[in-house]
Order: sequence, then C-alpha cells, then structure tokens
Amino acid sequence: MFEKVLIANRGEIALRIHRACREMGIKTVAVHSTADADAMHVRLADEAVCIGPPSPAQSYLNIPAIISAAEITRADAIHPGYGFLSENAKFAEIVLEHGMTWIGPSPEHIQLMGDKVMAKRTAAELGLPLVPGSPGPLADFEEARAIAAQIGYPVLIKAASGGGGRGMKVVQSEDELESLMSQAKAEAKAAFGDDTVYMEKYLSNPRHIEYQILGDTHGNAVHLGERDCSLQRRHQKVLEEAPSPALSATQRAEMGEVVRSAIEKMGYVGAGTMEFLYEDEKFYFIEMNTRLQVEHPVTEMISGLDLVREQIRVACGLPLSVTQKDVRLEGHAIECRINAEDPRTFTPAPGQVTDYHAPGGLHVRVDSALYDGYKIPPYYDSMIAKLIVYGQNRNDALMRLKRALEEFVINGPKTTIPLHQALIENPDFLNGDYSIKWLEKWLAENQ
Repeated sequence: MFEKVLIANRGEIALRIHRACREMGIKTVAVHSTADADAMHVRLADEAVCIGPPSPAQSYLNIPAIISAAEITRADAIHPGYGFLSENAKFAEIVLEHGMTWIGPSPEHIQLMGDKVMAKRTAAELGLPLVPGSPGPLADFEEARAIAAQIGYPVLIKAASGGGGRGMKVVQSEDELESLMSQAKAEAKAAFGDDTVYMEKYLSNPRHIEYQILGDTHGNAVHLGERDCSLQRRHQKVLEEAPSPALSATQRAEMGEVVRSAIEKMGYVGAGTMEFLYEDEKFYFIEMNTRLQVEHPVTEMISGLDLVREQIRVACGLPLSVTQKDVRLEGHAIECRINAEDPRTFTPAPGQVTDYHAPGGLHVRVDSALYDGYKIPPYYDSMIAKLIVYGQNRNDALMRLKRALEEFVINGPKTTIPLHQALIENPDFLNGDYSIKWLEKWLAENQ
C-alpha cells in the first residue's frame, strides 16, 4: 500500500480523496494555488505545497510544479481527481516516468478514449451500440452532406476533442450544414487547438444514462449499475440519480453486462464511466470518461462501495474487492450539485460564506469543502457542494432530499439551493418523466 499520495486537485474532490486515504492509513499531500491557501483540503492534509498563483494554468494545470511538489514531499502516487489534469495522458506518462504511481487508467486508454472519433471506433469494435453517423472525422463538406443525407436530418456536428458543448452544432437542414460545420470547426480550433469534427444523428428527446465501471490488473471487471444524468443545463449536469427511473431491471442488467464485457476486452484498469444516450428503449454510446465522476457518490450509496478506495487498491496492484456476482445494488440515491450562482440567472457568485450549516440525519451525505468564513474564490468552477441522499426507494429518497434541502444553510453568496427546491416539486421530475432537454425548457418557462 502507498505511504503518501499527492492529490492534484482542489475543493470537495480533494477533500474526498484525502478522507479515503486517511481511512486506508495513507498520508496525503495537498497542492494549492495562492487563492486556496486557506482551503479545507490544505488544512487537513499531512503536507501542503503552494504550486502557483490563482490562475489554473499557473497552478492546478502546471505539470512541472505538481511533479516538483510530489518529488520534494516524496509522494508514492498522484491522484488527479476529476477535471484539471485527470484525463491528460501526457501528465499520466510524466508521473510514471518520474517513478510514481498514477492512480487512474493507463495513458494509452486515456488518450484512446479522449479522442471521440477513436473512442467511437473502439466502442464499435467492443460491441457497444452507436449513434448513426460518420465513421470518422469529416474530411470536407461534400462528405458531410452525403452522410447527412444518408442518416437523415437533424444531425449533430461535434468536435473530436470537445467537451462542455463547445464545437457542437445542431443542423436542421442541408441549407444550414456548410455554415454550421464551419462554425463548429472554428469553435473547436479556438477551444481545443483541433478543428477535427464528426457527425452523429441528432436524437430528439433522449436521456443521458451512464454506467460506472471498475477494472483491475488481474483481469477483473465489474459494472456498478447506471446513473441518470439527464437533468442538464448547457450540457452541464445539475442533478443525478441512481438507478434511472426509465430502466427496467432487465434492461439495466443486460446493458450492464454489455458494458462490463467491453471493459474486460479493453483490459481497462481503474474507474471509468461509459456514457450513453437512451431513447425509445435503445442505448447509443457517446463517450467514455477515464476518471472519477462528480456524481460518483450516488453509485457509492446504492452499491456500498468506496470508489476512491477501489481506485487506490487497483493502483497498488490489488484486485477489486468485489466480483460482479458480489455486487448488490439496492435502494435509490439522488445528488444535487450546489453551485455558487444566482439561481435564476446562473451568474457566478463567489464571496465569503457568512453562515454554513450542512444537513444531517440518516442517509444524508454532503461532499463540500465549505466552512464558516471561507471565501469562495472567483477563479474556479462554481460548484461548492454536493448533497446526496439515499432511500429504500425513489419516493423515500425524494422526501429525504426535500427535508435536507430545507436544512441546508449557505449564507453570503447566492447558491442554486432554491433551484433544486423548485425542481423537486415539479410533477414531471417527481414522475421521473424528463430528458436531457427538459430542464432548459422548464427554466425558459419559469424564468
């Protein structure tokens, strides 16, 4: 087992990883920008190293500074959390080259699944169902026009290196294709330095369903069921639940085995997520995330497994603590992402927390690095807390969530707690009748 792990991240996920390490008897090293000198993960870690000024490019994305911090503290391994460098294959390679362990999948798998065109090809080879579209990057407008005519409009132009909705355009007719394809390429070039785009059939009203997977160096692979992440705004998840209210037990098990078999064939090691669009009882692979997800706690709640602990075990060369036949998925869990934002305009609202009280009680979990007096910096993502609840069934979880949101106090900056309180009173949400387009439509009608 490792003696010391450097956590290359900040906020609630850095604190989450620290807690798992301490429970395993592992010392931790926190890295931080000057803006995060008073952050909770910095206060609790065994050692802390300042790696730069507030700008992420000069701190949390500063690979030489992070490697230097790991070397001077003699860390055995580096855990990247999510975001920042978590899916940077070059960073993973550098960690390994410096004789430390990377707590994550191989650089080869990160690179393979990070390229969305290659990921689709790999998924097809592994037997995963795909959205109809181009077999690879679009060479030119003529190829795009031919493929669009074949699969039918509307179509979606997507950046091969994209994320967060950038470099993505919905094309309703051939008249729009050339212009929107050019716009998508320009956006992709500006955001990712790569103007490669590809095409998919645009699904009219799908859900976003993702499967949590784990693999180890002993050839073991398991899935831990699905999460429904359909409540999204501008392609950013707002609320997640597990299991999905849209799937039957049979659908869940059948697709789970398809996913488990795929990662076993890949020889994938570590935690990851296979993401699908789901419409008319059919799944369509869209991408794989080769890291821990923000919403991993809902899977932990229904499976009883600590996913960070499993990541660390696997990185040490130990087998997974469970086989597929040991996995028991019970009850229902829901996660609300609490952001420091105006709940109506979604304008970021950094600032000092003047009063903080987290809800408690049976099966209520809050992942947050907030405390009274903490000053939320303006330089990073606005998510400041995750409220996760568990119940024996979905109705129990909803009632517990309602009570927990009523108890949650964050004074000072504006937060999205009122948004979640309104959401869980909506009949469509209560009935589980929503898709990836539902939230933006509801917001437009209620703003």
